[in-house]
Amino acid sequence: MENTIILMASDISIGYSHKKEQTIISSGINLSLEKGKLISLIGANGVGKSTLLRTITGIQKPLAGTVFLNEKNIHELDVLSLAQNLSIVLTEKLPPSNLTVFELIALGRQPYTNWIGKLTELDIAKVNEAMELTQISHLASKKHYEISDGQLQKVLVARALAQDTPLIVLDEPTTHLDLLHKVALFKLLKKLTQETQKCILFSTHDIDMAIQLSDEMIIMTPETVHQDQPCNFISKGSFNTLFKDEHIIFDSQKGKFIIT
Repeated sequence: MENTIILMASDISIGYSHKKEQTIISSGINLSLEKGKLISLIGANGVGKSTLLRTITGIQKPLAGTVFLNEKNIHELDVLSLAQNLSIVLTEKLPPSNLTVFELIALGRQPYTNWIGKLTELDIAKVNEAMELTQISHLASKKHYEISDGQLQKVLVARALAQDTPLIVLDEPTTHLDLLHKVALFKLLKKLTQETQKCILFSTHDIDMAIQLSDEMIIMTPETVHQDQPCNFISKGSFNTLFKDEHIIFDSQKGKFIIT
């Protein structure tokens, strides 16, 4: 049977080293990210979600433990192997440029283009396929600064798709979007995992939506990090520990948070 696990974090500790001092945010973390699954990462602000994402994507080293990408230690992979197995969508503003939507998505093909960076027919086909999957083909010739935030978020997802990696990681992809575009992006991510069998991991504050659409969730609290299916978290009462406020309670019948 083929291995469906793309990334595995084995007993990792995350945090920072400064000179000889270590600041541990969370330790003893075990995660496995499998093909074809949409996985959300949730937790209160400042709990360390971005640090966890940076650690499992190889941007920073774990203080202990190992992150394996396709059964290899992520910190022993060369830049090219990493770029062919993992794509990351961060929420930072794009640097000023005159790139069109097509050109911006085509940047995702850099791990595969030849040394002059010329796009082959396959590269162009992958870019077109990514635009079709995200339903933005009509924006191909627009400059990236001429489109809305919601459209730009789809473009960044398309760039990650064009990179054609088994794992896509997104840090807060719905932050600047209104409800309509949030729902559209969530549904798009769900559709992509089903149609492409890629694994997509994303951090989000939209917990109610994440509960409805995720195959699995990773809940991060100051004490622990757990991964499970939303229905299991609901039956275990895990969402009740997420916010330290007696006015925010989780209604397990309705499957959402209520303000009392």
